[in-house]
Amino acid sequence: MKKIIRALALVAMFVMVLLSGCQKKESVAEVEAPPAPAVGISKIVAHPALDALERGIVEVISASYPDAVFDLQNANGEMSTASSIAQKFKADKVDLAVGIATPTAQALAQAIKDIPVVFCAVTDPVDAGLITTTERGEGNITGVSDMTPVKDQIELLLSLVDIDTLGCVYTNSEANAVRLAEIAEASCKELGIGFIGTGVNNSSEVKQAAQTIAEKVDAFYVGTDNTVVSAISALIDVAAKAGIPIVSADTTSAENGGVFVSWGFDYYKMGKATGRMVVDILKGKDPAEIPTLFMTDPSDIDLLIDTNVAKALGIEIPADLLSKARTVQP
Repeated sequence: MKKIIRALALVAMFVMVLLSGCQKKESVAEVEAPPAPAVGISKIVAHPALDALERGIVEVISASYPDAVFDLQNANGEMSTASSIAQKFKADKVDLAVGIATPTAQALAQAIKDIPVVFCAVTDPVDAGLITTTERGEGNITGVSDMTPVKDQIELLLSLVDIDTLGCVYTNSEANAVRLAEIAEASCKELGIGFIGTGVNNSSEVKQAAQTIAEKVDAFYVGTDNTVVSAISALIDVAAKAGIPIVSADTTSAENGGVFVSWGFDYYKMGKATGRMVVDILKGKDPAEIPTLFMTDPSDIDLLIDTNVAKALGIEIPADLLSKARTVQP
């Protein structure tokens, strides 16, 4: 009997030692676990597209790092504010900084050299001076482009409406907006139509700029211009009074009606793609080894047609085109 008791005691001691070892291993693992990353996200202005993009980024990062800390900042269209935000991220020593749109990405790239910087919704990152080639990153910088098929968008409009001259209101201080206006002008030249562009410095100037050229153009083209899109209601008002359509590269600008045709990216999906890139970098991938990501999959593109605008302007929409539209305003 004593032998049995002694044996049971030894077994119990052995089990306690094993449990103790497991607990020590668990406590060591807890100590060695990496801290939750701090991610700074700066966007140039608040509007549906950029808000959706930001939401996609946060969701994907949070899925991999539930305790991640986010510093979400809005520059309200001011470059000086974008620079201040970049300095804040640098002083706070975030683990990674994300710049949504060209001006904020440029501000981050100029201020931060020792931590990863990821740009997104940047039309031409090479022209913006962020990288020298889209085939790889540049030092601590890489990201996602929203270069849009400008010529195709204009051709779509031309297939539906007779146009002699296309108008474009764009933001002088946004490199992406200026670049898209240049591409739009070149596309119009190739397509044999005229082009009139007018630049603005902020959203409050959009309506007056549109009024200045409304009588000289047959339609408005809106690129992925953050300032103009944030004031899209003013442009819609001018276009409606002039009886001319708007074609937009930003589908979120058309969700509340007033834009005839919008063909562009799903910015929420772009945000999720950016988030996946951020997670890869947080897990150790070198930004310099990551090429610029372009959203080229057909599933990344949305087509919106506003049938109310079509009816008001007397434009007939082919049934096959309506069948391809993901969203049709009733």
